[in-house]
Amino acid sequence: MKTATALYLSLAALVSGTFPAAAVAQVAPKAQIQSESAFGALPGRWVRPDGGYVINIKSVDAGGKLDAAYANPNPLPFARAEAAWDGKAIKLFFEIRAGGYNGSTYTLAYDPAADVLKGVYYQAVAQQKFDVFFTRAK
Repeated sequence: MKTATALYLSLAALVSGTFPAAAVAQVAPKAQIQSESAFGALPGRWVRPDGGYVINIKSVDAGGKLDAAYANPNPLPFARAEAAWDGKAIKLFFEIRAGGYNGSTYTLAYDPAADVLKGVYYQAVAQQKFDVFFTRAK
């Protein structure tokens, strides 16, 4: 009888949810913390001095997805905007399909010492590549 009563009470507690829930610590993996802190340098307004083109990075998630937009001078959305680690360097990739850009891309690297983004702009329509850099607007 005691066994049946104990079983009944255990089942009743389980069904009613009266057992205290176990505390679960949410600890971010070390790589995620490194990504968030390292990518934290990227948000801002970046200007290409040779033409006034602008990349505005609003935020970066831990996976490297950028919330960013382009302006020439009118705003255009990026089809892709990503950041990733390549060894000790942060690489950025942007693709523009809107406004006649037809898949033009920026492949850039962040230089923390100079606080610049530098790399290559591929102009898809003309099929030409240009060395470019962006400085952070103050």
